[in-house]
Amino acid sequence: MNLVRSELLKIRTTNTWWVFGLISLPLWALTALINWLQTDALASGNFGDVPAEQADQVTAAQSVDSLAANIYTNGQFFGLLIVMLLGIIVVTSEFFHQTVTTTFLTVPHRTAVMTAKLVAAAVLAMLFWLVTTGLNLVLGVLVLNSVDLGSQLGNGAVWTATALNALAYLLWSVLGVGIGVLIRSQIGATVTGILLYLGGSIGAAIAISILAARWGEWINNLQVLVPSLASSLMVSGTQIPGNPPRWTGAAVLIGYAVVTGVIGTLTMRRRDIS
Repeated sequence: MNLVRSELLKIRTTNTWWVFGLISLPLWALTALINWLQTDALASGNFGDVPAEQADQVTAAQSVDSLAANIYTNGQFFGLLIVMLLGIIVVTSEFFHQTVTTTFLTVPHRTAVMTAKLVAAAVLAMLFWLVTTGLNLVLGVLVLNSVDLGSQLGNGAVWTATALNALAYLLWSVLGVGIGVLIRSQIGATVTGILLYLGGSIGAAIAISILAARWGEWINNLQVLVPSLASSLMVSGTQIPGNPPRWTGAAVLIGYAVVTGVIGTLTMRRRDIS
């Protein structure tokens, strides 16, 4: 616990936490506006003609469970990117500021240091999730009441999506720490993380769409292998026809986090032994 408190103190006494907080707020507001407009369009049906092959997906997206889960997990896409970057910085800031030697002289067991960094990153991720969820509770009531659906706060699908969203925040912080351990350069790890997250999301979505049109809808199941798309699938609120089951998104993301965390711990342990 002393090591965890030390790691949290390092973050709290730098500009990192509030800089990321300031970045998160406008991104949350932007996605809130987009989701408000999307919810209004889906609830009212004002989105034009729908191709026959997409009718089932649109119907599922129009369901109350889907609309409510989407608005109460608003900001997930950029929020997960932020907590991943925080996880990276928790590790790489030591190398960037050249304080890692002092840390390892104070605590020779590097595995213990790695574990403390994982816990600290998880705590930060949960704080960001709590703030975001608090804002979403206000937003969700306003948006859903504006389209005559009620707050849906008694809807189990809402709380399931919210809990899975917390799990996604936690797992992405672990992924960030793993990337930071493997790529100790702060700039290199940050750029790699952003490219993997944004590039992987956009590139995979485009590639899967093209392949599905050519080879069949079963290709859509491959989206679950992309971490950012798996996170989105987790909080979809309802089963969307043509998409993998929501639980597979959680399973895949847990797998990535476990593998990354184990590799990071083993890497630290080897350096500890050597």
